[in-house]
Amino acid sequence: MELIHADISRHFQYVTLSHRWGEHEPSLRDIEGHTIYDMSIKGGFGKLQAFCRVALDLDYLWAWSDTCCIDKDSSAEVQETIGSMFTWYRQSALTIVHLSDVPGTGSLGSSEWFRRGWTLQELLAPRNVVFYTENWSLYKNLASSNHKTDIAVLAELENETGIDRRFLRNFFPGLDDVRSRLQWASLRRTTRPEDVAYSLFGIFNLHLPVMYGESAENALGRLLAEIVSQSGDISVLDWIG
Repeated sequence: MELIHADISRHFQYVTLSHRWGEHEPSLRDIEGHTIYDMSIKGGFGKLQAFCRVALDLDYLWAWSDTCCIDKDSSAEVQETIGSMFTWYRQSALTIVHLSDVPGTGSLGSSEWFRRGWTLQELLAPRNVVFYTENWSLYKNLASSNHKTDIAVLAELENETGIDRRFLRNFFPGLDDVRSRLQWASLRRTTRPEDVAYSLFGIFNLHLPVMYGESAENALGRLLAEIVSQSGDISVLDWIG
């Protein structure tokens, strides 16, 4: 039975994509009923095809992208997704990070990926991460199955994010080091103002209602109030981001 369980678990291992959204990203409706390799290579469609090819080359049969694996027309699914996304990245066998603005000879720190809100949890949650440059080449041709174990890459990540390597290697969501976690996010931006707060729910392991249309100030206020309620630490209210 243990052998059967191991075989089944390996079969259903999945890879997640972390990236910056661009133009013409495919939605669930766009790809339903279609073979993605028969579709246009324009914009995000080409990125999705390349991601799936890399996953397949690495012997994974399942791949998940936030552009087209979420029904964004369903408010209930959006709520569930925001509450579950940290766990989905944590449980993935591998997260592939596509740095669309880093050439083959470029450095990690030049990418806007490090200045976006949602990518913070996409860096911290997965246990295994591999970085790819704009043309889908391995960053610095590092063939490691996990760039979080590469000392040089870890040093770059630590320098760029201000996050100690012990958290980069082995992060646990929750209410420890609240001020540090808020500081990590303070210079990051999101397209929708409310997402500044929503993108932190998983990092603090909090489950709050998602109310698109509210102000960023209100969303952050609800987040901080819940942190204080659960931790009893009122000093976080001094944080101004």
